[in-house]
Amino acid sequence: MQRFKNILFVCDEQSAFELALERVVWLASANEAHVTMVTTIDSGGAQDMSRLFSMIPGLGSHDIGETVIAVHRAKLEDRAQKLRDKGIAVDTKLLIGTPFIEIIRQVLRQGHDIVIKGAHRAAGRRVFPGADMHLLRKCPCPIWVLNSAAEPMSRRILVAVDPDPFEPDRDSLNRTLMDLATSLARNDNAKLDVMNVWHLQEEATLRHGLANIPEGEIDRLVTQTQDDSKGRLQELVAAYAEFDDIMRVLHIKGVAADAIPEHVTAEGIDTIVMGTLTRTGVAGLFIGNTAETILNHVSCSVLTAKAPGFATPIGARPSGGIH
Repeated sequence: MQRFKNILFVCDEQSAFELALERVVWLASANEAHVTMVTTIDSGGAQDMSRLFSMIPGLGSHDIGETVIAVHRAKLEDRAQKLRDKGIAVDTKLLIGTPFIEIIRQVLRQGHDIVIKGAHRAAGRRVFPGADMHLLRKCPCPIWVLNSAAEPMSRRILVAVDPDPFEPDRDSLNRTLMDLATSLARNDNAKLDVMNVWHLQEEATLRHGLANIPEGEIDRLVTQTQDDSKGRLQELVAAYAEFDDIMRVLHIKGVAADAIPEHVTAEGIDTIVMGTLTRTGVAGLFIGNTAETILNHVSCSVLTAKAPGFATPIGARPSGGIH
């Protein structure tokens, strides 16, 4: 992963930042990268707290605000020192506002090339609640959400690819995903599954009696679709032959939103590398029907990257943060 030089590390109280610490150390050391560590104060939450504590005699809202900021800053500096002790260049910044919006604005202002964070601490089954999903949808740079407490490194990685030479953005994104997944797998000495899920569009409809299409013709279309898809997949992975010792290539008929979560569960995958595309023509929209469905049905770490040309709907503005 000799590509990330300007890392944004989110280590607020709502994120399981402890899980991401070793990753940040490794990535920054490998790339001689600069790290900006941020913590966030939800402006709405801060206002509620000020109103609550204003009922205590002798405490004003200004005093409460200053106290909260001072405590957050002290915690942030303490966490940053752990990285500095390892020789990593670290800046710190406290962001005030809606957390996911301020994180994205920080990315836009400072040109960060990756965001790393622990999964949002949330009760219940969902691993990617609103806070993390907003980032995954709208942040323009790669997002790495760590959710594996068992191991500091990956053991089983899945990269989901969908080659298509007629869509340059998708083709470029697939290469980015393969670069990320293979370098991570090699670094961690992990096994890598490269998965492409294919199907003939509307096959069930074509096979319905009302369509009146000979079964042989449909079978021919299925075989042709399979062969074309397999050929594109083989062409993609051929460029990564040096990873054959750790890489397994899977060409599976089905629906990606079902097949990928099933494989994650069955094979004990601890990290997914996957991409997001904007297909609706509306800037900043996530490819919800596939990627978002997958993310709502897995409980592992996820590294996502956007296709070229992605435009976030969050606008940059002067910093509302505190150094």
